[in-house]
Amino acid sequence: MDSRRIVIIGAGPTGLGAAYRLNELGHQNWVLLEKNDYIGGLSASFVDDAGFTWDVGGHVLFSHYNYFDDLLQKLLDGACYEHERESWIRIAGRWVPYPFQHNLRHLGEREIQECVNGLRHIQRKDNNNSANFKEWLLATFGAGLNRLFMEPYNEKVWGYPLEKMDYKWIAERIAVVDCDRVERNIRERRDDISWGPNNTFRFPRKGGTGGLFKQFLPFVDKGLRKDAVVTGVDYQNRKVFLADGEEEPYDILINTMPLDLLINGLIPEDSYMARQAEKLAHVSGFIVGLGFERKNESTKCWMYFPESNSPFYRVTNFYRYSPFNVPQGDTEKYFSLMCEITYSEFRQVDKQTIVDETIEGLVDSGLIDLSDKDLIISRFLLDVPYTYPIPTLGRDEVLETVIPFLEKYKIYSRGRFGFWKYEVGNMDHSVMQGVEVVDRLLLGQPEKTALL
Repeated sequence: MDSRRIVIIGAGPTGLGAAYRLNELGHQNWVLLEKNDYIGGLSASFVDDAGFTWDVGGHVLFSHYNYFDDLLQKLLDGACYEHERESWIRIAGRWVPYPFQHNLRHLGEREIQECVNGLRHIQRKDNNNSANFKEWLLATFGAGLNRLFMEPYNEKVWGYPLEKMDYKWIAERIAVVDCDRVERNIRERRDDISWGPNNTFRFPRKGGTGGLFKQFLPFVDKGLRKDAVVTGVDYQNRKVFLADGEEEPYDILINTMPLDLLINGLIPEDSYMARQAEKLAHVSGFIVGLGFERKNESTKCWMYFPESNSPFYRVTNFYRYSPFNVPQGDTEKYFSLMCEITYSEFRQVDKQTIVDETIEGLVDSGLIDLSDKDLIISRFLLDVPYTYPIPTLGRDEVLETVIPFLEKYKIYSRGRFGFWKYEVGNMDHSVMQGVEVVDRLLLGQPEKTALL
């Protein structure tokens, strides 16, 4: 029997996945430390005073893994809704189906021609020579598409200079362009909306996305410690220090807290690793939830907003995911919009005014009428210090230094911010990083997700 003590920092999707797998394999000696009084991390959900449920951003359930599919079935037992994605871009006073580059026919004639001319021009070029994300966008989508959508949207969502970002993380995140396909869609006036892994998705019936992760409790509760704030890690003597003065010794540490915070909390300090951690960049965000007392018959799931007439980059019709995201599940009487806004040192946002600015942006973008402002009965604001790890130029070199250093001392850092890879930061990826690192440690099996 393997008696090694395993300490897990963070009860988000990765930490819960690791704890679940330890329990599943019968490993007894582990503890799960969570700084908050709730579990779920960035996949938690909250109910406001008016009875509206809100997520930490726009989450949907889709999967690349059979294990995760089976886990969803076990945890939710069918208590979820299945949806066909209906996603749109608001641009130039029009609604364009997602992905934008496949549905240019919805634009005006001048914008269509500008985009097509740009696409024809880049067919003669090689985008593999791009030095950064900004260059890659222009080389991949052409001047028209880039001006209208790609560059302004990515500047809005990342809040970081695009010329300082890499582009090798793209994978399935962005649909690249087949010029012949685009022109055929325009000519035949055909919508082309099936691209992407989330073109169908599931959502928990009750409790928001956090409703799924609460279902982990029966399997992890015996080792879960809430309100356990980690202040430092003695990596040489293998101890985790907590704000309440307690210590948690470990043989193996699985970390899911942000990698830069972990490195900065190492005891004794390693100045070289601290300098490496300083190179890691992330953005923060506000979630603005607005609950309305009226029915909304829109069939849209979520919408993208690249233009400057609104502070948000994405808005979710959250009542569409589950009726129980509004009070009493009564979508005949209520609807809700969940808006996401990035802030960073390069994109300043005033917390005191962002809710009002969001409401004005919804009006200016045509998503609500001016009269709807009087029907708002809930204003929810959540400040999220870490939303996305940025795939900066040089990020991979940092990780290739820091991750092996930690593993030399039996610290395995995984998850969206523990591993610092946005491209494997979906919920399924995150849960599976926790599962797979346990399989590596206990069963000797290779990790797959961390190698993607």
